Amino acid sequence: MIKPSILVLPGDGIGPEVTRQAVDALLALAGNGFEPELAEEAIGGASIDAHGVAIRSGVLDKAKAADAILLGAVGGPKWDDPRATVRPEQALFALRKGLGLFANLRPVRVLAELADASTLKRSVVEGVDLVIVRELTGGIYFGQPSERRSGANGREAVDTMPYHEGEVRRLMRVAFELARLRRRKVASVDKANVLSTSRLWREVAGEVAREYADVAFEHVLVDAMAMHLIRRPRDFDVIATENLFGDILTDEAAMLSGSLGLLPSASLGAETNRLGKPRGLYEPIHGSAPDIAGQDKANPLAMILSAAMMLRYSLGLDREAERIETAVGRVLADGWRTPDIAEPTGKTIGTALMGRRVVAALAS
Repeated sequence: MIKPSILVLPGDGIGPEVTRQAVDALLALAGNGFEPELAEEAIGGASIDAHGVAIRSGVLDKAKAADAILLGAVGGPKWDDPRATVRPEQALFALRKGLGLFANLRPVRVLAELADASTLKRSVVEGVDLVIVRELTGGIYFGQPSERRSGANGREAVDTMPYHEGEVRRLMRVAFELARLRRRKVASVDKANVLSTSRLWREVAGEVAREYADVAFEHVLVDAMAMHLIRRPRDFDVIATENLFGDILTDEAAMLSGSLGLLPSASLGAETNRLGKPRGLYEPIHGSAPDIAGQDKANPLAMILSAAMMLRYSLGLDREAERIETAVGRVLADGWRTPDIAEPTGKTIGTALMGRRVVAALAS
């Protein structure tokens, strides 16, 4: 009997709505040796309102003890004051740092049924199946100094973008190992013609590539990759890149599938859980979408598919993961759509009913 401990962090905005559907899908799988033990805690804006901090130390301790963490989304206009010293995203940074999560896997797969949901031509996006592996712990989001100040020309600001070779090496190894399970192609993205950090990235990435002679490898400048993702996305298998570039490119790649509401993600580190698997944080790549929160309009499929990634990577339950992915595919094949991917003559439903359709598909 596998009784994994899963910490559920619904977050803000649409986070609680979509997280509820993912939890229902997990509970629908219970039995036959799988009995998840779920605990829920507030983080982000909800935690700021209740406790004055984005994440309490006790919640971080629970995350470190859990086998896996399922996260909705954090943030919203209520907490967007750029001068605030306490901000919802501090919860994400604390989780990533506290759990040692350094590799963010963001798969982009365009199903035939949804090829027309993209703003690009079907001939461009149909058959796309790639994964972006984004480095999470280094780069401009964490560099010091990072501050606003007064200078000779008035207000100015500075951010620092550091990387050391160990951060690059471990991220690239994740990318190459993943490629060996897929189509054996890796593209490393940088800005080596301008940035010193990117020149180090390119050097170390090339060294790691020599350890994987069975995997095709190329360097691509980030501006070129932004173009290639629109022109020829089917050519790519695994794309590895640093923190800021990965943040931007994954949102661009999401539009290949037609909506941010379709794409899950996994953040993994080197530490293992009680099951001997990587302890991971699983979340949709979309934000909290406060403009539609509470309106039953959000697409829960990215959250549900994030739960499937959790089953596969952190719990070692490939069969259960495949059951969720198959159920999502069946619901979409039957024509059911949330507003973000709705078709003019299609069957448009809300968040809760989409979740129930997936649960029903799991039971059939």
